[in-house]
Amino acid sequence: MEKAIVVGATSGIGRAVALLLANKGYKVGVTGRRSELLNELKTQNTENFFVKAFDITVTESVSGNLEQLVAELGGLDLLVLCSGIAGENDTLGFSREKEIIQTNVLGFTAVANWAVLFFRRKGSGHLACITSMTGLRGNRFATCYSATKSYQINYLKGLRHKVKKNREPIYVTDICPGFIDTQIVKTTSKFWVASPDIAAIQIFNSIKKRKKKVYITKRWVLMAIVMKVLPDWIYNKV
Repeated sequence: MEKAIVVGATSGIGRAVALLLANKGYKVGVTGRRSELLNELKTQNTENFFVKAFDITVTESVSGNLEQLVAELGGLDLLVLCSGIAGENDTLGFSREKEIIQTNVLGFTAVANWAVLFFRRKGSGHLACITSMTGLRGNRFATCYSATKSYQINYLKGLRHKVKKNREPIYVTDICPGFIDTQIVKTTSKFWVASPDIAAIQIFNSIKKRKKKVYITKRWVLMAIVMKVLPDWIYNKV
């Protein structure tokens, strides 16, 4: 059985990915801050789920918690990092910006860094991380969130470049969602909105194909092209 850890499995995309992996026969370690939701998830597949509740913003404890979970699983082949905080902050209140940075930058880096170092010791492995379309360009609605997602995208590029240069059999996948019907997406619009289950299927298929970059759903690649080439004078009017 392949072994996977899903960081941020309490809801949304993370929960859907964890369930899909377990149903595909993986032994899955699930993490998050809310132990009651992780335990509820375990009832869906008691044989294949292993629970470890912790907060990735407590960065000094990330390594120890993940190592313990790996010991319970009996190894690790895949880590899917789904933890993240979103939200608008029109007032630019610093406490909210700090909260987003602590999860999306510090916590993210602690987990991604640990995963690559673990796979390096093991000799192989796959790291897949949920970023966001908002990371492709600055966003006035969610200034800090879009900036942290841009950081994640570039950090993953750096990791991919590093393992490629070293000829290490470690795969790094950037999973870039558009609108997924989760608590993070605060919109009444149904424009290209996909369910977490559909997103999970596309994510799983992309991981199996060892994709470097994938847009969820696939049609969002068209929007990505537009966002990258749109002149500032037009973008700033949106």
